[in-house]
Amino acid sequence: MLLPQEIIAKKRDGKILKQDEIKFFVDGLVSNNFNDAQVGAMAMAIFQKGLVPQETVELTKAMMHSGEVLSWQHLDGPVIDKHSTGGVGDKVSFMLAAIVAACGGYVPMISGRGLGHTGGTADKLESIAGFNVQPNLSDFKRIVADLGVAIIAQTPDLAPADRRLYAIRDVTATVASIPLITASILSKKLAAGLDVLVMDIKMGNGAQMEDLSQAKALADSITSVSNGAGVNTQAIITDMNQVLGNTAGNALEMYETVKYLTGKLREPRLHQVVVTLAKAMLINSKLAKSDDEAQVKIDNALDSGKAAEIFAKMISALGGPTDLLEQPWRSMNKAEHIIEILSPCNGYIKAMQTRDIGFSVVGLGGGRISNDQKIDHSVGFDRILPIGTRVNRGDVIARVHASSLDSAELASKQYTDAVSFSDTPVDEAQIIY
Repeated sequence: MLLPQEIIAKKRDGKILKQDEIKFFVDGLVSNNFNDAQVGAMAMAIFQKGLVPQETVELTKAMMHSGEVLSWQHLDGPVIDKHSTGGVGDKVSFMLAAIVAACGGYVPMISGRGLGHTGGTADKLESIAGFNVQPNLSDFKRIVADLGVAIIAQTPDLAPADRRLYAIRDVTATVASIPLITASILSKKLAAGLDVLVMDIKMGNGAQMEDLSQAKALADSITSVSNGAGVNTQAIITDMNQVLGNTAGNALEMYETVKYLTGKLREPRLHQVVVTLAKAMLINSKLAKSDDEAQVKIDNALDSGKAAEIFAKMISALGGPTDLLEQPWRSMNKAEHIIEILSPCNGYIKAMQTRDIGFSVVGLGGGRISNDQKIDHSVGFDRILPIGTRVNRGDVIARVHASSLDSAELASKQYTDAVSFSDTPVDEAQIIY
């Protein structure tokens, strides 16, 4: 008979786990035969000692089959998804899913909660009054078939082993493990029954992968496991050395999404990431034959308003308002206090400690310190100026949204401390690798 502590000790000592031992761990995640302390210890053992490729494959497969596996045989187009490894201000999924659906793809996007300093797609959607991030699977499948897209949180039916492991990793400092990230992402994505997956691997001081070699290792791990499982998978590495877009925080990022889709504001770096990933999704799924054709389809989806219309219909179909595009703040809470953050000097914005900015959002209440913590969706930063911007002393470089003056002032100081300046012009960082 297998015991949790024996398997933990085996991995702690750097030994290779057998298929039945990995399955026993995954079954224990679902049945609670592994208690929280044991799951945390196992996650730390994997974090410290790693997994060989075959162990990662077995962990992914076991987690994928810990719940229901979806089938989309009745649809008349490719089933496509994108996943980001997480960053600060990363609201790409919303624009991207709507664009690809407008181009004829079907996007059943199962998203995560915030992890550490990074925001969660599901948390951002819950900024919207009435929005149900956990519909039953029959409603999820119906909405995908009708609209081409539904973005939801992990349901109890899909990869339940990952849902529990994901939450415990968040509070045990075991997030940045390539095998655990690979198994976590792919167990959900493979259970969703995809034809095509595009991975956005974030790299930089605001990402789990801080340098290019780490990012490439994760990209290789995910693509090899996923392609081996029969899902056409491409990974693209994008920069996370500064906040993506000009907002960080749940409701603020949903507001930026509305402005993007309606054409009122498309921050250039954010737009470049969205378009690059959308092209990969369209080409890999054969909805476009070339880069140029994909670009035309993306432009048409945005310029015609079709992507915005699909997004609005999805919000309404999942319990949200019917007028999010017209009156976004009618269904989202605004923070009690908004304070301008002023440049302390003349010069050029040289760099951001993006992770620190993400943790500042968490400190404001916009993320979780414990896995059962409630989130204040209204807090965060907006009007964030990008690296390379010329500023004068006293110029507004961002604004903080907070529930109290004290927390606003603390976050303002943290933001200023996270930004550095230069006397000479600074080139904007390359964001696609």
